[in-house]
Amino acid sequence: MGSLVHQGIATELVIVSDDAGQFTIAGFLNALCWVHAERTIHKLIPGSDDRRDIQAQVRDQIWIFYQDLKRYQQAPDEATKAALDQRFDDIFTQKTTWQTLNLALKRLQGNKAELLLVLERPDIPLHNNLSENDIRDYVKRRKISATTRSEAGRQARDTFLSLKKTCQKLGIAFWDYLNDRISQQHHIPPLPTLIRAAAQGP
Repeated sequence: MGSLVHQGIATELVIVSDDAGQFTIAGFLNALCWVHAERTIHKLIPGSDDRRDIQAQVRDQIWIFYQDLKRYQQAPDEATKAALDQRFDDIFTQKTTWQTLNLALKRLQGNKAELLLVLERPDIPLHNNLSENDIRDYVKRRKISATTRSEAGRQARDTFLSLKKTCQKLGIAFWDYLNDRISQQHHIPPLPTLIRAAAQGP
């Protein structure tokens, strides 16, 4: 992160997270993942049919609002922005007959600035699923093998997992990439070249 700032790359970087404390870094804007936020409601265990119905209604309100945020990203305007801001308050300050749900809604209301940063920055994603997917292979490997025995092992693991994920995103079979580099045929262009070309679009 320090390197990105030093090189002037991350002057307006927004970190989209699940609200874990380690992602609150001075100098960066923070937004919250809507998928993680909604889990606060989804994980509640209703003890009656009435509470189950109330929970379902609130979840429907949240996901309809989420879809409207996605539409706003495509065509932002001040009138829609003000309406969405008001609807957020209407959803998360409502009082139901289930106090536990009310407290969960109040907690999310306290994160309004981070959840609605997208109104000021329509370019940011509403969730961090892409980042979650990027580290999934690493997490699975850690669960199976715990940690590595040496620093060299850690570097090898991280390097190969990074290369594999990059190849997947570029539509390149990782095995083909490894064979190309080991055989030194170099039929596949360098990954930085492919990344730049992909970023420029068709």
